[in-house]
Amino acid sequence: MNTRLLLRLLALSFAGAIASAIVGASVAQAADKIVTIGYQTDIEPSKIAQAKGLYEKDSGYQINWRKFNTGADVIAAMASGDVQVGFTGSSPLAAGVTRGLPIETFFVAAEIGSAEALVVRNGSHINSPQDLIGKKIAVPFVSTTHYSLLAALKHWNVPADRVTILNLAPPEIAAAWERGDIDGAYVWEPALGKIQKTGKIFTTSADVRKWGSPTFLAWVTRKDFAQSHPDFLVSFAKVTGQVNDDYRKNGANWTASSPEVEAIARVSGSDPADVPPLLRGTSYPLLSEQPGSTLLGGGTAAALADTSKFLEEQKRLDTLLPDYGPTVTAAYVQQAIKQ
Repeated sequence: MNTRLLLRLLALSFAGAIASAIVGASVAQAADKIVTIGYQTDIEPSKIAQAKGLYEKDSGYQINWRKFNTGADVIAAMASGDVQVGFTGSSPLAAGVTRGLPIETFFVAAEIGSAEALVVRNGSHINSPQDLIGKKIAVPFVSTTHYSLLAALKHWNVPADRVTILNLAPPEIAAAWERGDIDGAYVWEPALGKIQKTGKIFTTSADVRKWGSPTFLAWVTRKDFAQSHPDFLVSFAKVTGQVNDDYRKNGANWTASSPEVEAIARVSGSDPADVPPLLRGTSYPLLSEQPGSTLLGGGTAAALADTSKFLEEQKRLDTLLPDYGPTVTAAYVQQAIKQ
């Protein structure tokens, strides 16, 4: 082979190697900007950002959204590594971190009020707390509504073992209610709106909060994902703060036909007419409020500790953590505030 031909072949080979390396790097970079997020059907403003693709637009990431029926299911998926960012309530979150799962709260999405409620069936003859004794009440176990139900029974001095408490996921609750199998249920949307049509609200999580047992909804992340993708969490916190701020400023004027309400209803599977009143019953902290002492700056960790202690008393947990501070971080909201 002559020298000129050999040099040409070497040049082509070298160019091919460079091209392959560039393509490989591009594929690796693209794969690195993919995240799976577990969400639920709760009524809250981040559904607007989800419906409009605002998270993808701001972060540049491809997001695979996975719907779960309960926070416990979200936590289980995060424990397995299938989900990197998730939306869950304070009760399953407390149980998860107490059991040592590598997750941390980075944004408090909502301080739950009337968006979660105990509904009793019309004709069930439940008019006072004592009337719950002997009745069948459904609730997703290890959920915020489960915690609220047990806290309410304790507040009313009604022994939990005197009430038949059934472990049903929200879709199962709606089906059991339709069949007439249960007398009541403590649940959230869209099941809440469905059963409320033939029932009455007995109490809400806003009442339980006043009695000293508050619940909240949070965005949480796996710690390994947080370490390798802090940029995504900063972007996510910023966008979530923006939709919460928009609700704080304009939500009082939203109606069933408002685009924001229609977006929330579409993602949550709810009736648009149910969305505005449920939004009004809950508080959605702003980005600027997140690092404060009542939230990520200390309050959230304290609430997780209190919730875990209650769950231990109810025999739902065997041990407690000495400190819940390491399970909460304000780092990403602080960076988002600076942008």
